[in-house]
Amino acid sequence: MRVRKYGVALAALAAGAMAVSGCAEKKEDSVADKKKLIIGVKYDQPSLGLKSGSGVEGFDVDVANYIGKKLGATVELKEAKSANRETFLANGTVDLVIATYSITDARKPKVTFAGPYVITHQDIMVRKDDTSIKDLASLKGKKLCAVAGSNSWKNITEGPNKQNTKVAAETVPAQGYDDCITKLKGDSLDAVSTDATILAGFVARDGGTTMKVVNSPFTDEKYGIGLKKGDTKGCEAVNKAVTDMYKDGTAKTLWDKWFGKAGLPFDAAQPAPNGCS
Repeated sequence: MRVRKYGVALAALAAGAMAVSGCAEKKEDSVADKKKLIIGVKYDQPSLGLKSGSGVEGFDVDVANYIGKKLGATVELKEAKSANRETFLANGTVDLVIATYSITDARKPKVTFAGPYVITHQDIMVRKDDTSIKDLASLKGKKLCAVAGSNSWKNITEGPNKQNTKVAAETVPAQGYDDCITKLKGDSLDAVSTDATILAGFVARDGGTTMKVVNSPFTDEKYGIGLKKGDTKGCEAVNKAVTDMYKDGTAKTLWDKWFGKAGLPFDAAQPAPNGCS
């Protein structure tokens, strides 16, 4: 009888331990409860997320470090390319993605978005001596860079832009924007189109000697902070950090630091939150 009671007691203790362990694991599923955050950023975008011998730096990198500090967590950076952002979040490779990640209806079923933390606009970059491309319509028949996992080229060829225009450009596949730049300089394509922040960074890195932005914006790009689908608690915590970033002036300070010389305007008003879902 004593043996039986002892066994029952052990089973009860084990069940209790499993319950506690399960609760702990469930709690740590949210980025709001983690003491270390792995944040995906770009490694190939000047002024936003660029890896060099001294580390990774840029606007998105600074935003990532700010949010990590606000959440009381240490930050580890990991490269996130356009093609693997959703996968990285879904399988837990990263906890957050802050990598010029525009909030779109197509992505919402797969990702919970905090933010936006800034709004920019899509524009076009061409070789400096090219006068044939001046706006969206003039991309017709031109060779356009199509980065895997990015929606930017689709905004042109499939038409979800402010002009509701589908432009019959010839797409040239690329693995990333550095690949686009190489192809543009090598005459393998005619134009690179994505967010003005990204394009301004490449022009600045180049010193304005071989490329230019045509300054003809045609979309609004709401940069969101990606979380694993369903992490509403984490999303709300990140949104609070974004609000603090605007209230304490950090958002403007970081924008001026990385884009002030390029002349990109900054809207001091915090963008309306997307809503955590």
